[in-house]
Amino acid sequence: MRLFFDANVIFSAAHQEEGRAQAIVALARAGQCTVLVSAHALEEARRNLTLKSADHEPRLERLLATVSLVPEAPAVLAAWAGEQGLPRNDAPILAAAVHAQADFLVTGDRRDFGHLFGRTLRGVKVATPAQALAALLRR
Repeated sequence: MRLFFDANVIFSAAHQEEGRAQAIVALARAGQCTVLVSAHALEEARRNLTLKSADHEPRLERLLATVSLVPEAPAVLAAWAGEQGLPRNDAPILAAAVHAQADFLVTGDRRDFGHLFGRTLRGVKVATPAQALAALLRR
């Protein structure tokens, strides 16, 4: 199973010692899934970690050793993602998940992605970390 992490999930995985994001990463380390991130999501997470988490670098480096960095989506796919009711800065996240052929886009952003939770768009199901973890554990 391929899971694309939004910036807030990358942040959680690098900021906290335990939680659902960390559980998914542990499953990835065990070969149970693949975690994908884009440069766009990673840069946003780094920016927020620098502002809010003094000791994030070692945890972020451990996380990055487990994830696969995927290319950004073409502009036409980003435009389509923008038509799904996402703000301009979040459309590239959905587009990159679709472009990377992820099974899940994992995000905790209820404000911007909430209307898409549970929906499958071009093969990618938008889910919270709890929903994605539950799907992994059911496999």
